[in-house]
Amino acid sequence: MARNALTMTAATFATAAALLLTACGGDDSSPDDIKGAETGAPSPSPSTSAPGGADVKRPDVSLPEDLQLVFDFEKPSDADHAAALEDAANYIRALNHGITEQDVKDPAYGFYSAAGAARYAESQIQEYVDGGWTLTGEDRYYRADTSPVGEGEKAKSVLVTFCEDQSKAYGKEVKTGKVHRTEESLASYQKFSLLMTPQQDSPVWRAQQITVEGKAAECRG
Repeated sequence: MARNALTMTAATFATAAALLLTACGGDDSSPDDIKGAETGAPSPSPSTSAPGGADVKRPDVSLPEDLQLVFDFEKPSDADHAAALEDAANYIRALNHGITEQDVKDPAYGFYSAAGAARYAESQIQEYVDGGWTLTGEDRYYRADTSPVGEGEKAKSVLVTFCEDQSKAYGKEVKTGKVHRTEESLASYQKFSLLMTPQQDSPVWRAQQITVEGKAAECRG
């Protein structure tokens, strides 16, 4: 079951980003095509030291053994961009955690998102729950890029983009465990754009806005 693509133009996304900066002070949908857990990358630690020595307890985003999320990301040299990219990946992990837990109000995605990104995660989880689907297989994310939003001191947010290959991830019926497999096609590829913002006195970055481009030809091959 592929995630629904969100149709938002670049201009609309830029406007949303600008409004967010002002408000925060800088701060083919078939159940066969999607999601995973994680491999080659450890789950986030339960707590992370924040500025000033405070500890932030991070939620559980672990996934079933038959579900793997692969993040082929190169770590940016800029510390803020690296943190934004890591928590963008955590948002994806949290979304999949909600799907596999069949919990529309799973606190994990709420920890890593707000506004439009939180609504998107909730809607995707709701679709899986309503349809009686969960996920299995391997879901790969790659070609990550980060860029600052705003200029000078106002460049507090980071735009994170990456591709997704769902060709080896499949929908699975919750009641029967039956896996619905599909062949690789252009519909297997999506491109994500996430507007990430830092939290005050915390190492956590949260996704505020998201666009998902379906059938992303640039992500194929």
